[in-house]
Amino acid sequence: MTADTPRFATRALHAARTRDAATPRATPIYLTAGFEFDGFDHAAEHFGAGSGFGYTRTGNPTVRAVERQLASLEAGADALLVASGQAAVVTALLTVAGAGDHVVSSTHIYEGSRGLFLDNLARLGIETTFVDDIADPDAWRAAVRPTTRALFAESLSNARNDVLDIAAVAAVADESAIPLIVDNTLATPYLVRPIEHGAAIVVHSASKFLAGHGSVLGGVIVDDGRFDAAAAGHNAPHLVLPARDGGPSVEARHGGLARLAYARESVAPRFGASPSPLNAFLIGQGVETLGLRVERQSRNALAVAEWLECHPDVESVDHVGLPSHPHHPLASRYLRGGFGSVFTVTLRGGLAAARAFVEHVEVFVHMTHIGDVRSLVLHPGTTSHARRTPEERAVLGVHPGTLRLSIGIEDVDDLIADLARVLAEAREVAA
Repeated sequence: MTADTPRFATRALHAARTRDAATPRATPIYLTAGFEFDGFDHAAEHFGAGSGFGYTRTGNPTVRAVERQLASLEAGADALLVASGQAAVVTALLTVAGAGDHVVSSTHIYEGSRGLFLDNLARLGIETTFVDDIADPDAWRAAVRPTTRALFAESLSNARNDVLDIAAVAAVADESAIPLIVDNTLATPYLVRPIEHGAAIVVHSASKFLAGHGSVLGGVIVDDGRFDAAAAGHNAPHLVLPARDGGPSVEARHGGLARLAYARESVAPRFGASPSPLNAFLIGQGVETLGLRVERQSRNALAVAEWLECHPDVESVDHVGLPSHPHHPLASRYLRGGFGSVFTVTLRGGLAAARAFVEHVEVFVHMTHIGDVRSLVLHPGTTSHARRTPEERAVLGVHPGTLRLSIGIEDVDDLIADLARVLAEAREVAA
């Protein structure tokens, strides 16, 4: 070793460093907390203008690649990847609302989102009004106040399959110059793209269908890029007023992308919602096969729903692909390529039959998740909807014998065989 050769500890840290250019076929994983700056001015420019990458909490090339991928699939202008679906919902809402503001939400939403509205946002001074009849635009319109800053709903509800008339509700939002935020987790952009029907913001739990493999958590916010300061600036002063230090406003710097820029700069990183680059990579890999999986899952689900609807031990099936579902005409108008794969089935044997079902399935997996390549089952009444009153559960179609199914990509004959066997066992238990 010469006098100029670094010593052992130094070489262990620095010998692998390289800036060699390469073009990988797969999205590379930049699993690093931070990035080197080229010089003094480069660091100053990054902190001043936000260009490039400095720290993974505020931006990462792997994450950025997946954001571009998801924005394209949702027909949006840009996207922001965050650590979970719940992080996507709260980040989107805190981007548009603050203390003293009001949100109007569909009643038919994921229980975690409902709890966020009632328990957490309420403590921050953000009030929520829930709309039961989401098919009636006048019901949404009547709930809007001067302080309302967003409408929120799911395109396809979890899990009764209520379908949102996106265009009609988006028109109500436009009347007040506020965004319609649509959770598109269950439908996925393969079946419907809410921005094409007037929604301003779309959110997803990327842990579900987007990733598909049930291995990672993640969420995404997709913005339409059409924020209009002249029309909506009075509802979003934090986007149009000068910065705290007197600098240009968010809208002056980012124009129509002001909402997403604010979420990226001031909400997600400060609340710590940034995703792992490894999770981003795995979500991106899953998204590559999204269309293939959702097409197969939707086809399997409809076959299973049709079989269940004819079974003597089944009281009802809430699958929007069935003509018997009240929202079937609306689903036929909005959904393309299938009707989704998450739905509920209510057994005549009540709670005893539901218990026997989940304890004896073999192909179906009993767990709290949806959108997996594997078929899953959960009993909402004692899990996700346990804190609702019996009356509230009944309104949502959750009864003692109700089960939520998320259909995977297995051979459909194996799924039906598993159902036939377990329903026979459930009948004996309930007798």
